[in-house]
Amino acid sequence: MGSHLGRLVVNRRSGDEPIMVGDQAAGSLQAFWSWAYSDLADNTARGILAEYLVATALNAADGTRREWDSVDIRTTEEWRVEVKSSAYLQTWDQKELSKISFSIGPSAGWDARTNTQDTEKRRNSDAYVFCVLHHQDKPSLDPLDLGQWTFYVLPTRVLDEQRPEQQTIALSSLLELGPAQTDYPGLAAAVASAVEDHRRGTGNPQEDSASSGA
Repeated sequence: MGSHLGRLVVNRRSGDEPIMVGDQAAGSLQAFWSWAYSDLADNTARGILAEYLVATALNAADGTRREWDSVDIRTTEEWRVEVKSSAYLQTWDQKELSKISFSIGPSAGWDARTNTQDTEKRRNSDAYVFCVLHHQDKPSLDPLDLGQWTFYVLPTRVLDEQRPEQQTIALSSLLELGPAQTDYPGLAAAVASAVEDHRRGTGNPQEDSASSGA
């Protein structure tokens, strides 16, 4: 039986696939996506959207997202990128704008390619991209408008050196670490620079991304 329990092959879907009851269509995958993920201000959906935006900027959005991989994005250049998102506006009624903060804690990651779990907690990405949906007017909020986003890019080594055990970080504290601030068009160049900085700073500029996860 174990021979049938290997990794599930997930093929990218178009959205046109029907939901079937016998030989009758009861709906469509596109209708499900619209029902489940139209609220892009929701914390979960916004986080996945942020990963997709970064992936598209890095030409790494082929295939499908791996939910449990040890890093959010892997590129053809073998960059390992962790993506975090936050926003001032939420779906629910608010008395005030939300505070911007991100989770940055080291973790014992699982590598989807090797099906192995890290034995120690660490940050193994080359760079972090902190995505802020900075728009502050709820009626005109549109997470699909890239002009409403700001991106902060930081080499992972900076967190390891200056915040080694810290679990979360506020935007004000993040800015003290000197991340590169950029819009979407500048994101790829900012990540490239951060990856180079990380690998140079850790003494291994040719670091093989297959050696670890985050």
